[in-house]
Amino acid sequence: MSVRPLLDSVDWSSRYDATSSTGNDGGPTLPLNDIDRPIVEKRLLRKLDIRMAFLVLVYIMNIMDRNNVAAARLHGLEEDLGMTRNRFNTLISSFYIGYLLTQTPSNMILHRMKRPSLYLSSCVIVWAAITVFMGAVQTYHAALILRFFIGFVEASFLPGAAFLLSRWYKTNELGLRTALLFCGTSVSHAFGSLIASGILRSLDGTLGFTAWRWLFFVEGAFTIVVAVFAIWILPDLPSTPSAWLLPDEQILAKQRMEEEITVIEHKGQPEKDFSGLVEALMDWRVWWLGVALHLITCSHSFTIFFPTLSATMGYSSTTSLLLCAPPWILGTATSFVVARRSDVTGDRFWHIVGPQLLGIVGFIIAISTMNTGMRYLSLFFMAQSPVSFVVCLAWILNTFSQSQSKRAAAVALIHSISSIGSISSSYIWPSSWGPSYVNSYLICILASVTSIAMCWVFRKHLSRYNQAAEAEEKVLGLPKGFRYLL
Repeated sequence: MSVRPLLDSVDWSSRYDATSSTGNDGGPTLPLNDIDRPIVEKRLLRKLDIRMAFLVLVYIMNIMDRNNVAAARLHGLEEDLGMTRNRFNTLISSFYIGYLLTQTPSNMILHRMKRPSLYLSSCVIVWAAITVFMGAVQTYHAALILRFFIGFVEASFLPGAAFLLSRWYKTNELGLRTALLFCGTSVSHAFGSLIASGILRSLDGTLGFTAWRWLFFVEGAFTIVVAVFAIWILPDLPSTPSAWLLPDEQILAKQRMEEEITVIEHKGQPEKDFSGLVEALMDWRVWWLGVALHLITCSHSFTIFFPTLSATMGYSSTTSLLLCAPPWILGTATSFVVARRSDVTGDRFWHIVGPQLLGIVGFIIAISTMNTGMRYLSLFFMAQSPVSFVVCLAWILNTFSQSQSKRAAAVALIHSISSIGSISSSYIWPSSWGPSYVNSYLICILASVTSIAMCWVFRKHLSRYNQAAEAEEKVLGLPKGFRYLL
Protein backbone atom coordinates (compact mmCIF):
# COMPACT_ATOMS: atom_id res chain seq x y z
CA MET A 1 0.00 0.00 0.00
CA SER A 2 1.42 3.39 -0.89
CA VAL A 3 1.84 6.04 1.75
CA ARG A 4 0.82 9.53 0.63
CA PRO A 5 1.65 12.15 3.29
CA LEU A 6 -1.34 13.84 4.78
CA LEU A 7 0.33 17.20 4.96
CA ASP A 8 0.03 18.07 1.28
CA SER A 9 -3.74 18.46 1.55
CA VAL A 10 -3.93 20.31 4.86
CA ASP A 11 -4.52 24.04 5.24
CA TRP A 12 -2.11 24.62 8.12
CA SER A 13 -3.16 28.23 8.71
CA SER A 14 -6.68 27.02 9.42
CA ARG A 15 -5.43 24.17 11.58
CA TYR A 16 -3.13 26.19 13.80
CA ASP A 17 -4.85 29.62 13.82
CA ALA A 18 -8.19 28.87 15.44
CA THR A 19 -8.73 32.50 16.37
CA SER A 20 -9.50 33.53 12.80
CA SER A 21 -11.81 30.68 11.85
CA THR A 22 -15.29 31.06 10.47
CA GLY A 23 -18.21 28.69 10.55
CA ASN A 24 -19.24 26.46 7.73
CA ASP A 25 -22.29 28.62 7.23
CA GLY A 26 -20.24 31.80 7.03
CA GLY A 27 -21.06 32.99 10.55
CA PRO A 28 -18.38 34.52 12.75
CA THR A 29 -16.61 32.53 15.44
CA LEU A 30 -15.21 34.24 18.53
CA PRO A 31 -11.50 33.81 19.28
CA LEU A 32 -10.80 31.19 21.89
CA ASN A 33 -9.55 33.77 24.40
CA ASP A 34 -12.75 35.82 24.15
CA ILE A 35 -14.73 33.22 26.06
CA ASP A 36 -14.01 31.15 29.14
CA ARG A 37 -13.73 28.00 27.11
CA PRO A 38 -13.39 25.30 29.82
CA ILE A 39 -16.51 26.50 31.63
CA VAL A 40 -18.58 26.98 28.47
CA GLU A 41 -17.40 23.65 27.03
CA LYS A 42 -18.34 21.77 30.19
CA ARG A 43 -21.77 23.38 30.13
CA LEU A 44 -22.21 22.61 26.43
CA LEU A 45 -21.27 18.94 26.82
CA ARG A 46 -23.57 18.53 29.79
CA LYS A 47 -26.55 19.87 27.82
CA LEU A 48 -25.60 17.86 24.76
CA ASP A 49 -25.16 14.61 26.68
CA ILE A 50 -28.62 14.97 28.21
CA ARG A 51 -30.21 15.31 24.79
CA MET A 52 -28.12 12.58 23.23
CA ALA A 53 -29.20 10.28 26.06
CA PHE A 54 -32.66 10.35 24.51
CA LEU A 55 -31.04 9.03 21.34
CA VAL A 56 -30.12 5.94 23.37
CA LEU A 57 -33.78 5.43 24.32
CA VAL A 58 -34.78 5.63 20.66
CA TYR A 59 -32.09 3.08 19.80
CA ILE A 60 -33.33 0.74 22.53
CA MET A 61 -36.77 0.82 20.94
CA ASN A 62 -35.11 0.32 17.53
CA ILE A 63 -33.50 -2.93 18.67
CA MET A 64 -36.64 -4.13 20.48
CA ASP A 65 -38.79 -3.56 17.39
CA ARG A 66 -36.18 -5.34 15.28
CA ASN A 67 -35.68 -8.41 17.48
CA ASN A 68 -39.13 -8.98 19.00
CA VAL A 69 -39.76 -11.73 16.44
CA ALA A 70 -37.24 -13.91 18.34
CA ALA A 71 -39.36 -13.67 21.51
CA ALA A 72 -42.59 -14.08 19.51
CA ARG A 73 -41.13 -17.28 18.06
CA LEU A 74 -41.21 -18.87 21.52
CA HIS A 75 -44.94 -18.14 21.84
CA GLY A 76 -46.52 -19.45 18.66
CA LEU A 77 -45.49 -17.07 15.88
CA GLU A 78 -44.23 -19.88 13.64
CA GLU A 79 -47.27 -22.10 14.23
CA ASP A 80 -49.84 -19.33 13.70
CA LEU A 81 -48.26 -18.17 10.44
CA GLY A 82 -47.52 -21.65 9.14
CA MET A 83 -43.73 -21.33 9.06
CA THR A 84 -41.80 -24.45 8.19
CA ARG A 85 -38.15 -25.32 7.47
CA ASN A 86 -36.09 -22.10 7.15
CA ARG A 87 -39.01 -19.68 6.80
CA PHE A 88 -38.24 -18.02 10.12
CA ASN A 89 -34.65 -17.40 8.98
CA THR A 90 -36.00 -15.83 5.79
CA LEU A 91 -38.28 -13.63 7.88
CA ILE A 92 -35.22 -12.41 9.79
CA SER A 93 -33.18 -11.79 6.62
CA SER A 94 -36.00 -9.87 4.88
CA PHE A 95 -35.53 -7.10 7.44
CA TYR A 96 -31.87 -6.70 6.54
CA ILE A 97 -32.53 -6.71 2.81
CA GLY A 98 -34.67 -3.60 3.30
CA TYR A 99 -32.11 -2.27 5.77
CA LEU A 100 -29.31 -2.59 3.23
CA LEU A 101 -31.04 -0.54 0.53
CA THR A 102 -31.69 2.67 2.45
CA GLN A 103 -28.67 3.45 4.61
CA THR A 104 -26.44 5.29 2.14
CA PRO A 105 -29.19 7.40 0.44
CA SER A 106 -30.61 8.27 3.84
CA ASN A 107 -27.32 9.55 5.22
CA MET A 108 -26.69 11.62 2.09
CA ILE A 109 -30.11 13.22 2.57
CA LEU A 110 -29.43 13.74 6.28
CA HIS A 111 -26.12 15.46 5.53
CA ARG A 112 -27.95 18.20 3.63
CA MET A 113 -30.77 18.71 6.16
CA LYS A 114 -30.98 21.50 8.72
CA ARG A 115 -33.38 19.54 10.96
CA PRO A 116 -32.07 15.98 11.33
CA SER A 117 -34.16 15.65 14.50
CA LEU A 118 -37.37 15.96 12.48
CA TYR A 119 -36.15 13.56 9.79
CA LEU A 120 -35.01 10.85 12.21
CA SER A 121 -38.12 11.15 14.40
CA SER A 122 -40.41 10.84 11.38
CA CYS A 123 -38.65 7.63 10.36
CA VAL A 124 -39.10 6.26 13.88
CA ILE A 125 -42.84 6.94 13.76
CA VAL A 126 -43.17 5.15 10.41
CA TRP A 127 -41.32 1.97 11.45
CA ALA A 128 -43.18 1.89 14.78
CA ALA A 129 -46.52 2.05 12.96
CA ILE A 130 -45.46 -0.86 10.73
CA THR A 131 -44.44 -2.79 13.86
CA VAL A 132 -47.97 -2.36 15.22
CA PHE A 133 -49.35 -3.75 11.95
CA MET A 134 -47.07 -6.79 12.39
CA GLY A 135 -49.30 -7.82 15.28
CA ALA A 136 -52.28 -8.07 12.94
CA VAL A 137 -50.78 -10.17 10.14
CA GLN A 138 -52.54 -13.40 9.23
CA THR A 139 -50.12 -14.90 6.71
CA TYR A 140 -46.40 -15.56 6.48
CA HIS A 141 -46.02 -13.54 3.28
CA ALA A 142 -47.69 -10.49 4.83
CA ALA A 143 -45.24 -10.70 7.74
CA LEU A 144 -42.37 -11.01 5.27
CA ILE A 145 -43.40 -7.82 3.45
CA LEU A 146 -43.87 -5.84 6.67
CA ARG A 147 -40.49 -6.96 8.01
CA PHE A 148 -38.88 -5.77 4.78
CA PHE A 149 -40.41 -2.31 5.16
CA ILE A 150 -39.51 -2.11 8.85
CA GLY A 151 -35.89 -2.65 7.83
CA PHE A 152 -36.26 -0.22 4.93
CA VAL A 153 -37.25 2.60 7.31
CA GLU A 154 -35.14 1.60 10.33
CA ALA A 155 -31.99 1.82 8.19
CA SER A 156 -32.10 5.60 8.46
CA PHE A 157 -31.61 5.65 12.20
CA LEU A 158 -28.31 4.05 13.23
CA PRO A 159 -26.02 5.52 10.52
CA GLY A 160 -27.86 8.81 10.96
CA ALA A 161 -27.40 8.76 14.74
CA ALA A 162 -23.69 7.94 14.38
CA PHE A 163 -23.28 10.79 11.90
CA LEU A 164 -25.16 13.16 14.21
CA LEU A 165 -22.79 12.28 17.06
CA SER A 166 -19.80 13.03 14.82
CA ARG A 167 -21.20 16.51 14.09
CA TRP A 168 -21.17 17.48 17.78
CA TYR A 169 -18.36 15.55 19.50
CA LYS A 170 -14.59 15.70 19.04
CA THR A 171 -12.41 12.72 18.20
CA ASN A 172 -11.43 11.98 21.81
CA GLU A 173 -15.08 12.17 22.91
CA LEU A 174 -16.65 9.95 20.25
CA GLY A 175 -15.72 6.52 21.61
CA LEU A 176 -17.60 6.89 24.90
CA ARG A 177 -20.60 8.58 23.27
CA THR A 178 -20.76 5.90 20.59
CA ALA A 179 -20.64 3.29 23.35
CA LEU A 180 -23.46 5.07 25.18
CA LEU A 181 -25.52 4.90 21.99
CA PHE A 182 -24.73 1.26 21.35
CA CYS A 183 -25.35 0.31 24.96
CA GLY A 184 -28.94 0.46 23.75
CA THR A 185 -28.26 -2.90 22.09
CA SER A 186 -27.27 -4.61 25.34
CA VAL A 187 -29.99 -2.86 27.35
CA SER A 188 -32.56 -3.86 24.76
CA HIS A 189 -31.41 -7.50 24.79
CA ALA A 190 -31.46 -7.54 28.60
CA PHE A 191 -34.62 -5.66 29.47
CA GLY A 192 -36.35 -6.38 26.16
CA SER A 193 -36.43 -10.02 27.20
CA LEU A 194 -37.89 -9.08 30.60
CA ILE A 195 -40.51 -6.81 29.01
CA ALA A 196 -41.35 -9.44 26.41
CA SER A 197 -41.80 -12.12 29.06
CA GLY A 198 -44.15 -9.81 30.99
CA ILE A 199 -46.24 -8.98 27.92
CA LEU A 200 -46.34 -12.56 26.67
CA ARG A 201 -47.35 -13.90 30.07
CA SER A 202 -49.94 -11.31 31.11
CA LEU A 203 -51.72 -10.34 27.87
CA ASP A 204 -52.18 -13.73 26.21
CA GLY A 205 -55.79 -13.99 25.07
CA THR A 206 -56.74 -10.40 25.96
CA LEU A 207 -59.34 -9.06 23.49
CA GLY A 208 -58.97 -12.31 21.59
CA PHE A 209 -55.33 -11.73 20.55
CA THR A 210 -52.57 -14.22 21.23
CA ALA A 211 -49.54 -13.18 23.28
CA TRP A 212 -47.09 -12.66 20.42
CA ARG A 213 -49.50 -10.20 18.71
CA TRP A 214 -49.64 -8.09 21.87
CA LEU A 215 -45.85 -7.95 21.84
CA PHE A 216 -45.92 -6.05 18.52
CA PHE A 217 -48.89 -3.89 19.55
CA VAL A 218 -47.39 -2.71 22.85
CA GLU A 219 -43.78 -2.19 21.73
CA GLY A 220 -44.80 -0.48 18.48
CA ALA A 221 -47.18 1.90 20.29
CA PHE A 222 -44.56 2.82 22.90
CA THR A 223 -42.02 3.56 20.15
CA ILE A 224 -44.47 6.02 18.56
CA VAL A 225 -44.75 7.89 21.87
CA VAL A 226 -40.96 8.04 22.19
CA ALA A 227 -40.63 9.31 18.61
CA VAL A 228 -43.05 12.19 19.19
CA PHE A 229 -40.94 13.43 22.12
CA ALA A 230 -37.77 12.97 20.05
CA ILE A 231 -38.89 15.68 17.61
CA TRP A 232 -38.29 18.34 20.29
CA ILE A 233 -35.53 16.66 22.32
CA LEU A 234 -32.96 15.48 19.75
CA PRO A 235 -30.39 18.11 18.70
CA ASP A 236 -29.99 19.29 15.12
CA LEU A 237 -26.59 20.66 13.98
CA PRO A 238 -24.12 23.11 15.54
CA SER A 239 -24.78 25.50 12.64
CA THR A 240 -28.55 25.41 13.24
CA PRO A 241 -29.79 27.98 15.81
CA SER A 242 -30.91 26.11 18.93
CA ALA A 243 -33.10 27.54 21.68
CA TRP A 244 -31.50 25.21 24.24
CA LEU A 245 -28.01 26.68 23.67
CA LEU A 246 -26.74 30.05 24.88
CA PRO A 247 -24.96 32.20 22.25
CA ASP A 248 -21.47 31.40 23.58
CA GLU A 249 -22.33 27.68 23.66
CA GLN A 250 -23.56 27.79 20.05
CA ILE A 251 -20.37 29.55 18.93
CA LEU A 252 -18.16 27.07 20.75
CA ALA A 253 -20.11 24.10 19.34
CA LYS A 254 -19.37 25.32 15.80
CA GLN A 255 -15.76 26.14 16.60
CA ARG A 256 -15.08 22.71 18.11
CA MET A 257 -16.11 21.07 14.86
CA GLU A 258 -14.01 23.49 12.78
CA GLU A 259 -10.98 22.46 14.83
CA GLU A 260 -11.69 18.81 14.03
CA ILE A 261 -11.73 19.32 10.25
CA THR A 262 -8.11 19.24 9.14
CA VAL A 263 -8.57 18.66 5.43
CA ILE A 264 -10.47 21.50 3.82
CA GLU A 265 -12.95 20.56 1.08
CA HIS A 266 -12.15 22.99 -1.75
CA LYS A 267 -12.38 26.00 0.47
CA GLY A 268 -14.51 28.78 -0.96
CA GLN A 269 -16.28 26.48 -3.43
CA PRO A 270 -19.75 25.09 -2.86
CA GLU A 271 -19.82 21.36 -2.28
CA LYS A 272 -21.19 19.45 -5.24
CA ASP A 273 -24.16 17.16 -4.78
CA PHE A 274 -23.07 13.70 -3.68
CA SER A 275 -19.37 14.55 -4.02
CA GLY A 276 -18.80 12.87 -0.65
CA LEU A 277 -20.47 9.72 -1.92
CA VAL A 278 -18.17 9.59 -4.96
CA GLU A 279 -15.09 10.08 -2.76
CA ALA A 280 -16.24 7.35 -0.39
CA LEU A 281 -16.89 4.92 -3.24
CA MET A 282 -13.36 5.50 -4.59
CA ASP A 283 -11.65 5.02 -1.22
CA TRP A 284 -10.51 1.40 -0.73
CA ARG A 285 -10.52 1.90 3.05
CA VAL A 286 -14.32 2.16 2.99
CA TRP A 287 -14.59 -1.27 1.40
CA TRP A 288 -11.92 -2.80 3.63
CA LEU A 289 -13.58 -1.57 6.82
CA GLY A 290 -16.98 -2.55 5.42
CA VAL A 291 -15.85 -6.16 5.01
CA ALA A 292 -14.21 -6.15 8.45
CA LEU A 293 -17.39 -4.84 10.06
CA HIS A 294 -19.38 -7.37 8.01
CA LEU A 295 -17.35 -10.17 9.58
CA ILE A 296 -17.74 -8.69 13.05
CA THR A 297 -21.49 -8.60 12.45
CA CYS A 298 -21.44 -12.27 11.40
CA SER A 299 -19.53 -13.18 14.57
CA HIS A 300 -22.24 -11.41 16.58
CA SER A 301 -25.09 -13.21 14.82
CA PHE A 302 -25.83 -15.07 18.04
CA THR A 303 -27.47 -11.89 19.38
CA ILE A 304 -30.43 -12.35 17.02
CA PHE A 305 -31.00 -15.89 18.31
CA PHE A 306 -30.08 -15.29 21.95
CA PRO A 307 -33.48 -16.46 23.29
CA THR A 308 -33.15 -19.61 21.18
CA LEU A 309 -29.67 -20.32 22.59
CA SER A 310 -30.97 -19.71 26.09
CA ALA A 311 -33.80 -22.16 25.43
CA THR A 312 -31.28 -24.93 24.59
CA MET A 313 -30.65 -25.23 28.35
CA GLY A 314 -34.06 -26.88 28.67
CA TYR A 315 -36.07 -24.31 30.61
CA SER A 316 -39.55 -22.97 29.81
CA SER A 317 -39.95 -20.14 27.30
CA THR A 318 -40.58 -17.57 30.05
CA THR A 319 -37.56 -18.69 32.08
CA SER A 320 -35.40 -18.72 28.94
CA LEU A 321 -36.31 -15.08 28.26
CA LEU A 322 -35.53 -14.10 31.86
CA LEU A 323 -32.14 -15.85 31.69
CA CYS A 324 -31.19 -13.62 28.74
CA ALA A 325 -31.00 -10.54 30.96
CA PRO A 326 -27.92 -11.12 33.22
CA PRO A 327 -25.38 -11.69 30.40
CA TRP A 328 -26.47 -8.49 28.66
CA ILE A 329 -26.47 -6.46 31.89
CA LEU A 330 -22.83 -7.43 32.43
CA GLY A 331 -22.10 -6.77 28.75
CA THR A 332 -23.53 -3.26 29.05
CA ALA A 333 -21.35 -2.48 32.08
CA THR A 334 -18.13 -3.70 30.47
CA SER A 335 -18.88 -1.89 27.21
CA PHE A 336 -18.67 1.45 29.07
CA VAL A 337 -15.32 0.51 30.57
CA VAL A 338 -13.87 -0.66 27.25
CA ALA A 339 -15.13 2.35 25.27
CA ARG A 340 -13.98 4.86 27.88
CA ARG A 341 -10.54 3.31 28.08
CA SER A 342 -10.33 3.33 24.28
CA ASP A 343 -10.97 7.10 24.32
CA VAL A 344 -8.50 7.79 27.13
CA THR A 345 -5.67 5.75 25.61
CA GLY A 346 -6.44 6.70 22.00
CA ASP A 347 -6.28 3.03 21.05
CA ARG A 348 -8.94 1.39 18.89
CA PHE A 349 -7.42 -1.86 17.60
CA TRP A 350 -6.73 -3.65 20.88
CA HIS A 351 -10.10 -2.59 22.25
CA ILE A 352 -11.67 -4.35 19.27
CA VAL A 353 -9.51 -7.46 19.59
CA GLY A 354 -10.06 -7.96 23.35
CA PRO A 355 -13.88 -8.30 23.24
CA GLN A 356 -13.67 -10.44 20.10
CA LEU A 357 -11.33 -12.86 21.88
CA LEU A 358 -13.74 -13.09 24.83
CA GLY A 359 -16.49 -13.95 22.37
CA ILE A 360 -14.31 -16.71 20.91
CA VAL A 361 -13.84 -18.12 24.43
CA GLY A 362 -17.63 -18.24 24.79
CA PHE A 363 -18.01 -20.02 21.45
CA ILE A 364 -15.40 -22.63 22.40
CA ILE A 365 -17.10 -23.33 25.74
CA ALA A 366 -20.48 -23.75 24.02
CA ILE A 367 -18.96 -26.17 21.49
CA SER A 368 -17.22 -28.20 24.18
CA THR A 369 -20.16 -29.14 26.40
CA MET A 370 -23.93 -29.42 26.79
CA ASN A 371 -23.67 -28.89 30.55
CA THR A 372 -26.30 -26.34 31.56
CA GLY A 373 -24.05 -24.26 33.82
CA MET A 374 -21.18 -24.11 31.33
CA ARG A 375 -23.45 -23.20 28.42
CA TYR A 376 -24.95 -20.39 30.46
CA LEU A 377 -21.42 -19.21 31.31
CA SER A 378 -20.65 -19.19 27.58
CA LEU A 379 -23.49 -16.70 27.05
CA PHE A 380 -21.77 -14.28 29.46
CA PHE A 381 -18.56 -14.46 27.43
CA MET A 382 -20.42 -14.00 24.14
CA ALA A 383 -22.23 -10.93 25.48
CA GLN A 384 -18.85 -9.20 25.96
CA SER A 385 -18.02 -9.19 22.25
CA PRO A 386 -20.56 -6.69 20.77
CA VAL A 387 -18.63 -3.74 22.22
CA SER A 388 -16.01 -4.43 19.53
CA PHE A 389 -18.58 -3.23 16.97
CA VAL A 390 -18.94 0.00 18.97
CA VAL A 391 -15.20 0.68 19.08
CA CYS A 392 -14.85 -0.20 15.39
CA LEU A 393 -17.56 2.30 14.48
CA ALA A 394 -15.81 4.99 16.55
CA TRP A 395 -12.59 4.12 14.69
CA ILE A 396 -14.41 4.61 11.38
CA LEU A 397 -15.75 8.01 12.47
CA ASN A 398 -12.23 9.06 13.52
CA THR A 399 -10.65 7.81 10.29
CA PHE A 400 -13.02 9.74 8.00
CA SER A 401 -13.15 12.89 10.13
CA GLN A 402 -11.62 15.25 7.54
CA SER A 403 -14.72 15.69 5.38
CA GLN A 404 -18.29 15.87 6.69
CA SER A 405 -19.93 14.79 3.41
CA LYS A 406 -17.49 11.93 2.87
CA ARG A 407 -17.90 10.80 6.46
CA ALA A 408 -21.69 10.70 6.06
CA ALA A 409 -21.34 8.56 2.93
CA ALA A 410 -18.54 6.38 4.34
CA VAL A 411 -20.42 5.56 7.55
CA ALA A 412 -23.54 4.63 5.59
CA LEU A 413 -21.65 2.55 3.02
CA ILE A 414 -19.66 0.67 5.64
CA HIS A 415 -22.78 0.02 7.67
CA SER A 416 -24.58 -1.16 4.53
CA ILE A 417 -21.82 -3.68 3.83
CA SER A 418 -21.94 -4.84 7.44
CA SER A 419 -25.71 -5.31 7.11
CA ILE A 420 -25.09 -7.97 4.47
CA GLY A 421 -23.57 -9.91 7.35
CA SER A 422 -26.92 -9.74 9.13
CA ILE A 423 -28.66 -11.22 6.06
CA SER A 424 -26.28 -14.18 5.89
CA SER A 425 -26.30 -14.47 9.70
CA SER A 426 -29.99 -15.32 9.59
CA TYR A 427 -29.04 -18.67 8.07
CA ILE A 428 -26.07 -19.42 10.35
CA TRP A 429 -28.37 -20.76 13.07
CA PRO A 430 -30.79 -23.26 11.43
CA SER A 431 -32.82 -25.30 13.91
CA SER A 432 -31.43 -28.47 12.31
CA TRP A 433 -28.01 -27.59 13.79
CA GLY A 434 -29.44 -27.33 17.29
CA PRO A 435 -29.37 -27.78 20.16
CA SER A 436 -25.54 -27.83 20.16
CA TYR A 437 -25.12 -25.45 17.17
CA VAL A 438 -21.49 -26.53 16.77
CA ASN A 439 -21.35 -25.50 13.10
CA SER A 440 -22.83 -22.09 13.94
CA TYR A 441 -20.21 -21.42 16.61
CA LEU A 442 -17.39 -22.51 14.26
CA ILE A 443 -18.58 -20.01 11.66
CA CYS A 444 -18.59 -17.27 14.33
CA ILE A 445 -15.05 -18.17 15.38
CA LEU A 446 -13.83 -18.02 11.76
CA ALA A 447 -15.51 -14.64 11.22
CA SER A 448 -13.97 -13.26 14.46
CA VAL A 449 -10.43 -14.36 13.59
CA THR A 450 -10.65 -12.98 10.05
CA SER A 451 -12.01 -9.62 11.26
CA ILE A 452 -9.14 -9.32 13.74
CA ALA A 453 -6.63 -9.97 10.96
CA MET A 454 -8.23 -7.30 8.73
CA CYS A 455 -8.22 -4.75 11.55
CA TRP A 456 -4.53 -5.48 12.18
CA VAL A 457 -3.70 -4.81 8.50
CA PHE A 458 -5.66 -1.56 8.62
CA ARG A 459 -3.87 -0.49 11.80
CA LYS A 460 -0.48 -1.04 10.13
CA HIS A 461 -1.63 1.06 7.17
CA LEU A 462 -2.69 4.00 9.37
CA SER A 463 0.52 3.72 11.37
CA ARG A 464 2.56 4.24 8.18
CA TYR A 465 0.48 7.34 7.37
CA ASN A 466 1.18 8.76 10.84
CA GLN A 467 4.91 8.09 10.50
CA ALA A 468 4.99 9.83 7.11
CA ALA A 469 3.15 12.86 8.53
CA GLU A 470 5.54 13.06 11.48
CA ALA A 471 8.58 12.88 9.22
CA GLU A 472 7.28 15.66 6.97
CA GLU A 473 6.48 17.89 9.96
CA LYS A 474 10.06 17.55 11.16
CA VAL A 475 11.41 18.50 7.73
CA LEU A 476 9.13 21.54 7.40
CA GLY A 477 9.40 22.56 11.04
CA LEU A 478 5.62 22.38 11.60
CA PRO A 479 3.87 21.67 14.87
CA LYS A 480 2.13 18.33 15.36
CA GLY A 481 -0.97 18.04 13.21
CA PHE A 482 -3.60 15.42 12.52
CA ARG A 483 -2.95 11.79 13.46
CA TYR A 484 -5.08 8.75 12.82
CA LEU A 485 -6.07 6.82 15.92
CA LEU A 486 -4.70 3.30 15.96
